[in-house]
Amino acid sequence: MISFGLGDAGTGLAASQLGFYLLPFFTCAAGLPVWIGGFLLMVTKLWDAFNDPLIGWLSDHTQSRWGPRLPWMIGAALPLGITLAAIWWVPPGGIVSKTTYYIVMVVLLMTAYTSVNLPYAALSTELTKDTSIRTRLNAARFTGSIMASLSGLVIASILTSKGVEGYISMGRITGAIAALTTLICCWGIAPFAKKAQKPTNNKEPVIKQLARIMKNARFLKVLCLYLLLWCGLQIMQSVALFYLVQVIRLPAFIATWILLPFMVSSLVGLQIWSFYSNRFGRIKSLYLGGILWIAGCLIAMFIPPLSAEAANSTYLQLSGVDGVKTLLLLVSILISGFGASTAYLIPWSLLPDAIDSDPDKPAGFYTAWMVLIQKFLVALSIWLVTFLLSISGYQSPNECTGALTFLEQPTTAQITIRICMGLIPAFLVTSGLLSMRSWPNREDDLQAINS
Repeated sequence: MISFGLGDAGTGLAASQLGFYLLPFFTCAAGLPVWIGGFLLMVTKLWDAFNDPLIGWLSDHTQSRWGPRLPWMIGAALPLGITLAAIWWVPPGGIVSKTTYYIVMVVLLMTAYTSVNLPYAALSTELTKDTSIRTRLNAARFTGSIMASLSGLVIASILTSKGVEGYISMGRITGAIAALTTLICCWGIAPFAKKAQKPTNNKEPVIKQLARIMKNARFLKVLCLYLLLWCGLQIMQSVALFYLVQVIRLPAFIATWILLPFMVSSLVGLQIWSFYSNRFGRIKSLYLGGILWIAGCLIAMFIPPLSAEAANSTYLQLSGVDGVKTLLLLVSILISGFGASTAYLIPWSLLPDAIDSDPDKPAGFYTAWMVLIQKFLVALSIWLVTFLLSISGYQSPNECTGALTFLEQPTTAQITIRICMGLIPAFLVTSGLLSMRSWPNREDDLQAINS
């Protein structure tokens, strides 16, 4: 369990830093317009989506003494670390040369990311057929992911206060962590991966395989849930610093630390929802977590900005009217993180049930297409958010003195950021909960309770 939990530490760390900091980095440290930053995020997700089915298929058909998954993880560990470090460097030149460099880097980074993460995700289905152990495996996986994400955010909070140089240092440290944790995971789970269930070498054409997958009702429901929850989560991550700095007017060095309670709350929530799921059912956990998440989003949407005195302070205001606003902000962050942890656990805990309903059980193939569609639509949604920011009049800072430099924004841009932080994620989570009303696998949850 410990070794398996480390397997998502490197990619989880990368995902959290990219999710929270990449768009602010592009618009502040790299000096790119917000619409180009959104374009680069879209390229990141689209390429990540494109290479998923290819690497999933290749992983399913890889043969080695250690099984089909570990060779991919081992081979991609070092490239993941190198490219994760390189993405935070600002090359010399103008907008065209910088944009070209970042396009190349995101292609290389996401190829290495998928080569580690997708085979690893398939192992949660193949290592055991026991539903409760699968839930524990996914809990271990996302515990490692969130703990690494938390560590990454601490590193970012310390280093990004130095501006461009801080981003470079952050990349070097987190790149080394990502490569090392992936290799330790491979070493620890190697004996178990060697004995894991192997995917069937299906000779059926890819078109027919896709048609067969699309007829899998359980898979389609899990896919819909995963898509909606992660679109909401990714949108919140992308605009979180913009919301804290440009709308709530927290100083940037405080705003970066405010992101930590979200990850801590997610980590605690992951443990509680894992226990609750095994005792009372996964869908019930999903509903309760989703309601908390929605409440947190709606609270955040209506919190007024801090006063000019608090905005210029060197510490967090905890008294007076600004203290009430700060308290509301922390409450919204904590309950959002606690509820959003179900987005990590529940869809991946339900996916093995959908895979088991297919006689051939091609875990890598199902995992790849689940992630592909999710990433494709997340790419479009993030691009839409940055497009809305651009047309709303959002202004990128001319210089970067920290993670993100405050600049007085038009009212339309502030409203747009609030909607992206609150209303849109709340709508997506609500839609996800409604999509699971007729989940056909409730009986299995009851059997897990009785056992």
